[in-house]
Amino acid sequence: QVQLVESGGGLVQAGGSLRLSCAASGGTFSSYAMGWFRQAPGKEREFVAMISSGGGTTSHADSVKGRFTISRDNAKNTVYLQMNSLKPEDTAVYYCAVKTSRGTYWSASSYAYWGQGTQVTVSS
Repeated sequence: QVQLVESGGGLVQAGGSLRLSCAASGGTFSSYAMGWFRQAPGKEREFVAMISSGGGTTSHADSVKGRFTISRDNAKNTVYLQMNSLKPEDTAVYYCAVKTSRGTYWSASSYAYWGQGTQVTVSS
């Protein structure tokens, strides 16, 4: 059983930056690809970014490409999401998750062991 704890969310003005962290415990962190998703009020959970188990492969949603960067430190069992040039439309609860199936990386159904989420609010 893997436990995930996100942190780093908060209130920021448009154009600002935040760095989210997701600390993992209870599993072999370095064996899993990891993902970040977000969910805004009244909307479905959407893919934000993915990183392979070793960190050599990443993918970002078109809506955040060039602004957000996913990374990981396997020695610290932590995955990060650096968010720059934030926009009001980035406001959401952000979740990290462990990719546990061979399904597509942009699909939430390919992931298990979700964290509790961290709120990001971007004011205009």
